Amino acid sequence: MKTIAIIPARYASTRFPGKPLAMLGGKPVVQRVYEKVAPLVDMAVVATDDARIYDAVEGFNGRVVMTSPDHKSGTDRVQEAYTKVCEALGVDYDVIINVQGDEPFIAAQQIQAVKDCFMDARTDIATLVKPFHAEDGLEALLNPNSPKVVLGAHSQALYFSRSVIPYLRGVDQKDWLTSGQTFYKHIGLYAYRPEALSRVTAMPQTPLEKAESLEQLRWLENGMHITVRVVDIETVGIDTPQDLERAEQFLMELKRAKGSL
Repeated sequence: MKTIAIIPARYASTRFPGKPLAMLGGKPVVQRVYEKVAPLVDMAVVATDDARIYDAVEGFNGRVVMTSPDHKSGTDRVQEAYTKVCEALGVDYDVIINVQGDEPFIAAQQIQAVKDCFMDARTDIATLVKPFHAEDGLEALLNPNSPKVVLGAHSQALYFSRSVIPYLRGVDQKDWLTSGQTFYKHIGLYAYRPEALSRVTAMPQTPLEKAESLEQLRWLENGMHITVRVVDIETVGIDTPQDLERAEQFLMELKRAKGSL
C-alpha cells in the first residue's frame, strides 16, 4: 500500500498569522511536522499558498507544492496538491493522509492507525478518536470546539457533533464521565482513498454540515464510509501564540525524557 502525506500550510491565520514559520525548538513548526511524518510514508509534501512557506520548506530540503490561495478548506488544498504531485511524478498512491501543518507532535502510532483502516475494503475515509477520561473533566467534554463522535459496531463513524453524544438520559450531567459510557473525542487526522478525496471535494455543503460547521458530516450525509480507530495519544496542536508557548514546554519535557530531538 503506497501512502502519501500532504501537509496543508497557510500563512494567513486569524489567530496566529505566520504560524507554520513560527520557531519551535529552533525549527519552523512546519519543518517539525514534515520531519515527523516523512519517514512514515512513501512521500511527504507540504501544500502551501505562500512563497515564504514554500521557500522555507525548500530551505530544509523538504518537498513542497504551491497551491491556489482561494481554497475554502484544507481538504481542497490537499486535493490540488495530490493532483499536481501525481502529474509531476507519474505516480498514483493508494492512501492520501492529510496531516495538519500545526501538529508537530503527531505520533507514528497515529499515522499507522489511519493506514491500518484501509485493510477494510469498505473504508473510504479514515480518522481517529480518543476516549474522554474522568480526569479530563466535564468542561473538556462539553467544549463545543472539541467535536465528539459516536461509533457503530464495525468501528465506523455514525455521527460527529459539537454537542455531547450520546446524551445520557436519566444520568446527572456531572456523572457522565464516570457512568461507564465511553465518549470519544475526534482527532482531526484524516486519510482518504484517492477516489474518495476527489468525491468529497466535489460535494456541495449539506444541511448537517452547515448546522454543526463540521465538513465530515457532508461525507456521512453522502453515504461515505468513515472508518475510525481508537487511540489514547493526545495531539498538541498550535492555534495561538499561547499554544506555541505550551508546545515549547512540551518539547522541553520530551527532550528531558527521551534525549535530544
